Amino acid sequence: MKQHKLFSIILLISCLSVTAYAKSGYEIKIKVSGLKDSTVVLAHYFAKESLTFIKDDSTKLNKKGEAIFANTKPLTGGMYIVILPQKKYFDLFIGNNQQFSVEADTADLVRSVKFKGSEENTLFYNYRNLITGKTKEMKHLNEQFASANAAQKDSITKARNSLNTEVKNYIRQSIDQNKGTFFAIWLQALQEVEIPPLPRDAKGNITDPNFQYKYWHQHFFDNFDLSDVKLLHTPFYERKVIDYLDKAAIQHPDSIQKETDRLMSMIGSNDEVRRYMLGTIYNHLAEKANQYVGMDSPFVYFAEKYYLPQATWADQKFRDNLQKDIAKIKPNLIGKEAPNLPLAEIPVEHFITSKTDTIARKSLQIGRMMKLQDVRAKFTVLVFWEVDCGHCQKEMPLLYDSIYPIIKNKDVKIVAIHMLTGADAKAKWVDFVNDHKLYDWINATPLEYAYKDTYNIISTPTVYLLDENKRILSKRIGIKQLPEVIENEIKRQQAQQSSH
Repeated sequence: MKQHKLFSIILLISCLSVTAYAKSGYEIKIKVSGLKDSTVVLAHYFAKESLTFIKDDSTKLNKKGEAIFANTKPLTGGMYIVILPQKKYFDLFIGNNQQFSVEADTADLVRSVKFKGSEENTLFYNYRNLITGKTKEMKHLNEQFASANAAQKDSITKARNSLNTEVKNYIRQSIDQNKGTFFAIWLQALQEVEIPPLPRDAKGNITDPNFQYKYWHQHFFDNFDLSDVKLLHTPFYERKVIDYLDKAAIQHPDSIQKETDRLMSMIGSNDEVRRYMLGTIYNHLAEKANQYVGMDSPFVYFAEKYYLPQATWADQKFRDNLQKDIAKIKPNLIGKEAPNLPLAEIPVEHFITSKTDTIARKSLQIGRMMKLQDVRAKFTVLVFWEVDCGHCQKEMPLLYDSIYPIIKNKDVKIVAIHMLTGADAKAKWVDFVNDHKLYDWINATPLEYAYKDTYNIISTPTVYLLDENKRILSKRIGIKQLPEVIENEIKRQQAQQSSH
C-alpha cells in the first residue's frame, strides 16, 4: 500500500507540474481504448528502415486508458511512435505544435487513431489512408490487366494512369498547401526527382545519352534536405544516403571521395546529423573497403579528412587503432608507387642443384639482390605466398600452369615472393618449386621484414598488379581474376591514349 501511495504522489506532482511547463515543452495526451494500467513508450525513428527507435519518454495509462507524455524541453521534430504492450504501436508526427491529444483503439490501431489539436497528424493519417486505398485500387487494376483482352487492357491502362495522376496531384497539393510543416517536409522528401527526357536535336537525334543520369545525380537531393534533423528522425534517411553512394555515384575510388565531400558539405551544423553522417559514411566505406579492390582509398580519405578530426566522441583507443590501420594502408593505395622492396632473386639453377645437394637446399646465403624497380615489364604481378599455406599450395601451381600462359605474352612478369624464413622453410620452398617446376618466373625472398606492414599482408597469397612504373593498379586479386584485370587495364590504357 505504501508503494502505491508513493507512486500516486509522484504521478500527481508530475501531472500538476505539466500545467506549469507544457507550453514551453511538449504535452501529448493519449487515450487508448482496450488498454489500462499499462506502461507506454514514446520513441522516435532513427534513420533506418528497420524498426530502429530511440526512447524519449514513458508513462503509465490509468484505469481509463489515459496518460500524458510531457516535459519542459521540446522534442526534436520527426516521426515518432507510441509503443504499447504486446508489440502494438502507432505512429505520430512531432512538428512545431507539441501540445495535442490522440485517441486510439487496440481493436483497430490502423483506422482508429484520431488527433485533436494537431493538423499535421491529421494530414499524415489522411494521407496514409488515401495511399492505402489507392494502392488497393491499383492492385485490383493490375489483377484485371493480367487476364484482360486488348481493348480491356487499353481501358485499364487509362484507369491506372488516371489513378497515378490523381495521387501525384494530391501529393503536390498537400505539399504546396502545408509548406513549413513537418508533414510537407516529410512528404516532399519521399518524392523522387522527376527526370526530364533525353535532349534531342532538330532531327530527333539524342545529343547527350548520359543526360538523364547526370541530371539524376546532380538533383538527387532536391527534395531531401540532409541538414534537417527532423528527417534524420524518420525510417528512410539512411537509405537515401546509401543509395546515393551506391547507385547515383560512379563506383570509382576518386568519384566516391568527391561524393563524400558533397555529402559532408550538405549536412549543415546540427551536431546529431553530423555525428550520424560521420558514423554512417565511415562504416559504409569500411565495408566497401573490405569487399572491393581499391575502395580502401576513399575509406582512408574520409577517415583522415572527416572522421578522425570531427568524431571527437569516438573512443580514444578506437581512434588510435584507426590511425595505425591507416598508416599501414596508405603506402599501398591504388595509384601510388609500390613501396621499395629489396629482394633476393633465386636463380633456377639453384633450385635444380638443390634436388641433390642437401646443403644448398637449406642454404640461406644465396640469390642476387634486386629491387622491384629492376623488373622491366609493362605489368608486374607480385605474389606474396608461403609454402605451408594450404591455399597457396593450390593457387601457386594454378597460377603457373593455367594463368601465367594466358598473360605472359602481354608483357607480364611475375615476382613470386616466398615469405617464410629459416633453413627448414627454405628447404620446403625449394622442394615445392622443384615439384611443380615453377621456374619460368622470378622466385625471390624479401631482404627486410617491414614489408608485411608496408604491403598490409594479412593473408596469403596476396596479389598486387603494378604498371611499368611500378604504380599499383590493383591488389588483393584472386588468381583466376588476373587475366580479366590485366585485359581491362590494357583496354583502359588504350582508351586513354585514343582520347588524347
